[in-house]
Amino acid sequence: MVKRILSSAILVSAILSTSNAFAADLPMNAPTYAPAPQHPLWTGFYAGVNVGGAWGSAGTPFSSSDMTGFIGGGQLGYNWQVDQVVFGVEGDLQGSSQSVSASGVIAGIPFNVDQKVPWFGTVRGRLGYAAGSWLPYVTGGVGWVSYQIDVSAPGGSVSDSTTKAAWTLGGGVEWMFVPQWSTKLEYLYMATGDTSVTLFGTAFTGHAQDNIIRAGVNYHF
Repeated sequence: MVKRILSSAILVSAILSTSNAFAADLPMNAPTYAPAPQHPLWTGFYAGVNVGGAWGSAGTPFSSSDMTGFIGGGQLGYNWQVDQVVFGVEGDLQGSSQSVSASGVIAGIPFNVDQKVPWFGTVRGRLGYAAGSWLPYVTGGVGWVSYQIDVSAPGGSVSDSTTKAAWTLGGGVEWMFVPQWSTKLEYLYMATGDTSVTLFGTAFTGHAQDNIIRAGVNYHF
């Protein structure tokens, strides 16, 4: 009887050992984890600075030339990214050194005309296509331009300094070179209506029709 019990115990132990060894050889299924949802790269607020140049047509009754100068300022905006389409709105304010001077003689009277754009700003919509860290886009909206014209002649002078509404249209490309930081290159065309002053019966008309090229850097919050 004792011998039979010992034989049964040895048999059960052998079966258990074989089962454990077989189970150890079975492949283990690694736990699966759902990837965390990825935040759209371009969505959110941003702010930055820019620098560049501008040139615009400037005409007088006796000459036509370009009103050129350097510009610099800052921008603030917000983007919404849906798949690869990026919608945005941006505002900027720029200081400008644009100016031009011209002189001539009309009816025997020598005149001197100075035109300046001390500053301008825009509010624009943006529409772009996100290709990874690159964002080419088009942009357009409204602007405000500080425009000044001064006309002088022997015995008198006249001037007008006003802020004029404008429309603007352009495009550019932005590159997210490290997380939260991007750089951009942008072109804008901006045009206002005419401003006229009259001195000694002669009308002088000026306008701000600017071509703007600027490079900038943005921080994305």
